[in-house]
Amino acid sequence: MDTVLSAAGLRGDYSFMAPDWTVPQPGDYSAEDQAVWRLLVERQTSLAKQFACAEFLKGLETLGIGDEIPDFDAVNARLEALTGWKVVGVPGLIPDAVFYDHLANRRFPVTVWIRKRSELDYLVEPDLFHDFFGHVPLLSNPVFADYMQRYGQRAMEAGAHIDLLARLYWYTVEFGLIRTADGLKIYGAGILSSAKEVRHAIEGDVERLPFEAARVMRRPYEIDKLQNTYFVLDDFRQLFEAADTRVA
Repeated sequence: MDTVLSAAGLRGDYSFMAPDWTVPQPGDYSAEDQAVWRLLVERQTSLAKQFACAEFLKGLETLGIGDEIPDFDAVNARLEALTGWKVVGVPGLIPDAVFYDHLANRRFPVTVWIRKRSELDYLVEPDLFHDFFGHVPLLSNPVFADYMQRYGQRAMEAGAHIDLLARLYWYTVEFGLIRTADGLKIYGAGILSSAKEVRHAIEGDVERLPFEAARVMRRPYEIDKLQNTYFVLDDFRQLFEAADTRVA
């Protein structure tokens, strides 16, 4: 999700997108693209097996996310059967209103280009790896999938309070933690797609607060550094109440 979209400096090719900002997935990823994907998947899957929630790991397995860049059509055949969601290709960052409309209609926008080898550890814009590996596995979980649609619907209604909903997205979908019978686990895509953030979130000297929607919506965030604060769910069903919370 973008918070500020400027045409200048974005890496993606926006010249052939459809009115809903979607583009076809390229059919000609290079050997280097595949190698970068493989490096990232091997590293982050190893960390996920230690630190991710069971729902995320099940999604990786169920959707067959492995050592080749996923084919969107093949994944959609599995995903739509599970939760009614599908992924759609986009050139990169897209306007908030477009993003929310996709979510409200059970479509998750995935950037079609992948980072360079020199950018394995940090990238300013979301790329294919962040969007797909980080976000798509949990869309196979019915509870989380329903929350994502509800979030999109609420965001479209939020008007002047959209910044509060953006904070909710940041501290849940991107940087959320959940307490489980096996201990503290990660479900946020921004954590699970970053080697440094995984260990920082679980083992670092950071603030981990019980999840409370009103508190989350009052907490600003920074996008260009490791997080100092994380909010911890007890159950994914808490997210539905959070999506409908209104903070003046």
